[in-house]
Amino acid sequence: MNAKEIAKEVIKIEIEGLEYMSNRINDNFDQAIKAIISTAGRTIICGMGKSGIIGKKIAASFASTGTPSFFMHPGEAFHGDLGMVKSIDVFIAISNSGETDEVLKLLPFLRDNGNYIIAITGRSDSTLAKNAHCHLDIAVPKEACPLQLAPTSSTTATLVMGDALTVALMDERNFKPENFARFHPGGNLGRRLLSKVRDEMIVDNLPLVNINADFSSIINTISSGQLGLALILGLNDQLEGIITDGDIRRSMETYGKDVFDLKAVDIITLNPLSITQDTSIQVAYEFMHTNNVTSLVVLDGNSLVGVIKK
Repeated sequence: MNAKEIAKEVIKIEIEGLEYMSNRINDNFDQAIKAIISTAGRTIICGMGKSGIIGKKIAASFASTGTPSFFMHPGEAFHGDLGMVKSIDVFIAISNSGETDEVLKLLPFLRDNGNYIIAITGRSDSTLAKNAHCHLDIAVPKEACPLQLAPTSSTTATLVMGDALTVALMDERNFKPENFARFHPGGNLGRRLLSKVRDEMIVDNLPLVNINADFSSIINTISSGQLGLALILGLNDQLEGIITDGDIRRSMETYGKDVFDLKAVDIITLNPLSITQDTSIQVAYEFMHTNNVTSLVVLDGNSLVGVIKK
């Protein structure tokens, strides 16, 4: 087979493995979800080698979606890290064979400590599965590796089982976008849901012109301000309205060469769309999208305080 054929065959085998696993999801899955939801502690995930790598991803997914969780390396656990395990914690042990020595060595402590143990293995008759309170079966018909040596289908099954747990837990917790944003303040979603307009509005060097400014002054102000608009001030420097670069183009189309005889008062848009500085960025963006604009005037009462731009 050529490389493309090999790729398709690997994908086919792994899909078949997932279908095989899916058909054997049973009440143990509900039991595992109930145990994790019910605990006042954390969910600790442990695994060796490739299982450990997948375990780290599962722990990260749990932690970012409302289930306090961390990964524990079995070797480090056996040499002191078990001190981090509280009796109220749920312990998820991952081992495809269910006979990984480094993981099995932890069982006496976990039983004595009173931890609820969830085993994720590919063998229901394994030592790990038999000594767990709940067993999640990730058995697959075969590995995608032609030598049946490198974990391939089995690690994919483990990863997907972790995703299934994550999504089921999110559903149980009624986990919402704003909850996700709290754990991801550095991401775009977190920024939009947690930040306020005051955090991102432009307040310095605003493009301000007097209501009697001539056409050339308006154009220069819009260009130098780089916001696509000019803010038009009236008496006592109160905001009267705005003129956008779109207004400029339309005026030129309407008046032709006479456009330079116009003043700001002739083309101003009164009562421009505005928003308060305590509004969330998400709401501000939705407001801009609904009204098909890219900028909003930010007001504090009747006073201009800034501009927010998408």
